[in-house]
Amino acid sequence: MKRGWCFTPKDFLDLGSQSAIWQALSRLEKKGVIRKLMRGVYDYPEKNTFLEGYASPDPDRVARTIARGNSWNIVPDGTTALNLLGLSTQVPAEWSYLTDGQNRRYELGGIRIVFLKRANKEASELSRDSAILVQAIKTLGKDGIDERVLKKLSEYLPASSWAKIVKECRYVTGWVLDVLKQAADHATAREGQV
Repeated sequence: MKRGWCFTPKDFLDLGSQSAIWQALSRLEKKGVIRKLMRGVYDYPEKNTFLEGYASPDPDRVARTIARGNSWNIVPDGTTALNLLGLSTQVPAEWSYLTDGQNRRYELGGIRIVFLKRANKEASELSRDSAILVQAIKTLGKDGIDERVLKKLSEYLPASSWAKIVKECRYVTGWVLDVLKQAADHATAREGQV
């Protein structure tokens, strides 16, 4: 796997016993090959040449790893979705996700990762990309959508992916679908100019 990969011991259960996996991970951690982020969550850290050390772990990767380890489905909520799309320049102190799992909070080097148990019918059948887009648009609200936002949304995916997104989101709230269609048109126009 590439640097930046985040994992749990469960990802290796097909390779040996649980105790053997824990021992191997412990040895790799002591050698500095991997980094323990929290109980049961590790990463193969990316190097930061500027600081001559390791880069901070990506909170979204950590959240997805925790969810995968617990067999939860998650959807980035509100400002987390805005941040993932580049619509917010603020680094959030809390990364929030809707889940079909348990309400949980985790600390990651001064950043909180929060899972909120919610039935989110609108996002439950969507792909990750569609769910992020829908959550971000709903967070901004109708009045928060302007040309700058449409441009940023359109840049999230290549034009070839937007037909699938629009089709997948056909049952979401009408105004949200309209925004997605406008973003798809912007993406098509942008790639047509290249």
